Amino acid sequence: MKGFKISCEERDFSLLAQAFEGEVDCDCTLCAEIIFVDEEEIKQLNARTRKVDAVTDVLSYPMLDCVPGQKICADDYPFDTDEEGNLFIGSVAICLKRAEEQAAEYGHSVEREVNYLAAHGLCHLLGYDHMTDEDKPAMRAAEERVLAKLNLVR
Repeated sequence: MKGFKISCEERDFSLLAQAFEGEVDCDCTLCAEIIFVDEEEIKQLNARTRKVDAVTDVLSYPMLDCVPGQKICADDYPFDTDEEGNLFIGSVAICLKRAEEQAAEYGHSVEREVNYLAAHGLCHLLGYDHMTDEDKPAMRAAEERVLAKLNLVR
């Protein structure tokens, strides 16, 4: 993997980006964006894009149809690659209020919860899912590997 870039106006996710190195086989730098939204915004996004009228903690919007374990080649996505050869894989929206509530509920720091939600969202951008019992273990393992690299284990 050539690298991972995460753009976010509110926080620096460069350490999380580094923690994702080695998690995916690709021939280019992968780029993603993370935004923070309030409860009303995430509820509206959830209703509009998933038809779920409820506040949630994180939503992911992948640009590519990635398959975990399958190499990502920039040449396969010429319209999603910028002039420097970076490949945009999608966006993640995090509700900070829900992250704060969940951190208190689970008894860990807000930093850990925000990084978990960001890692969770980025895993979705990379093709991981948790909707079936067969998919869940691989996604959880990827999340935990990334968080362990940040010393943010449970």
